[in-house]
Amino acid sequence: MPQPVGRVPQRRNARSNRARILATARQELGRNPDTTLEELARASGVVRRTLFGHFPGRAALLEALAEEAAEALQGAVAGAAEATEPAERALARFSLAMWPVGDRYRMLLALAQRDLGVERVAEILEPARVRATAVVERGQRDGVFHSHLPPAVLSAALEAMALALLEEVNTGALEDDGTRVTVTTLIAAGVPEERAGVVVEEVAASVAPEAGGDG
Repeated sequence: MPQPVGRVPQRRNARSNRARILATARQELGRNPDTTLEELARASGVVRRTLFGHFPGRAALLEALAEEAAEALQGAVAGAAEATEPAERALARFSLAMWPVGDRYRMLLALAQRDLGVERVAEILEPARVRATAVVERGQRDGVFHSHLPPAVLSAALEAMALALLEEVNTGALEDDGTRVTVTTLIAAGVPEERAGVVVEEVAASVAPEAGGDG
């Protein structure tokens, strides 16, 4: 049965509007966490009714962003899976994979406590935390990372540092494509500075062709 004229374009326009609203929200909320939905509608180039048709309130919009972030994070975790390589390279690969996702959704840091809640943020980060802890534990077992802290604690400390550095990007105090932060992460884990730089350079070079092949 043929579809009514205009229905497919309408659905396509709806998907396009929703994607544009979310992209604008990531940008505008990163600049100002108190941006209103009315301001987001104007910035997105849609009328207020269109935005509220997709997101009836601020909570619905932020949950959509959280779902996007969770999916992106899960994809990055899966893409960083290299169980057979040395732990230092695995941690570098993991950090480099996480950085673009964190950079894209860093505005959620400013909204986490007030709007999303600690439990929701923890749920989003859980896959990454499990993977990072496993890599740290393997690195400690192999003598690559220091063992002054239990694996879960060291992993949590590295995560906190990465989130703090993302916040510095958010404020404009730091610009990075992920490589400087990844070197810093390896050093904090116990890898000598010179070795950390070499490892990150090698892993970044191996990741670049893979990323380019998706285009």
